[in-house]
Amino acid sequence: MAKVTLFKQDGSNAGEIELNDAVFGVEPNESVIFDAVIMQRASMRQGTHKVKNRSERRGGGRKPWRQKGTGRARQGSIRSPQWVGGGVVFGPTPRSYSYKLPKKVRRLALTSALSQKVQEGDFVVVDSLAFDAPRTKEFKSVLENLSIDQKVLVVLEMDNDNVFLSARNLPNVKVIDEKNVNVLDVVGYDKVLITQNALSTVEEALA
Repeated sequence: MAKVTLFKQDGSNAGEIELNDAVFGVEPNESVIFDAVIMQRASMRQGTHKVKNRSERRGGGRKPWRQKGTGRARQGSIRSPQWVGGGVVFGPTPRSYSYKLPKKVRRLALTSALSQKVQEGDFVVVDSLAFDAPRTKEFKSVLENLSIDQKVLVVLEMDNDNVFLSARNLPNVKVIDEKNVNVLDVVGYDKVLITQNALSTVEEALA
């Protein structure tokens, strides 16, 4: 099993912790990671684009001039697509861009992303994170103690509100709970900082 250093909140060494090879020791599949990122980004699109077709434009009920005898081209409505102010042909309408990958593919993508972080030395585990009250300065000190100065994804156990509130105003820091670990966030941040309890939950869910 792969081993990583277990740190305390003050940055001191608390020993080593073994990682589950089924989650953190797989061979990273970059193709599957790419597919998962594209799926997540597609699902984030609002899809609220909208144009009006000729039936939705106001006016155009009367034929602009008679069919024959004017020397001009025949026209049926001033809201036809060729007119200024007319309807748009084949324009975008509201739709959902979301789709799903198979469950095994999604799981492989997440374990691949996590394993890649471990292999690159960008996976940091702390025994716990706890504050008496929300204090951004205290969380900033924790990152300094752990020598983290890059973009960092912080994974916490549920209901750790003080730490969540302490970190949310810091730039380049994103905090999520253990049940919302996803490929896009893991790939998008330079380091992953996770508590020991949250790590156990992630291993249990993916192993």
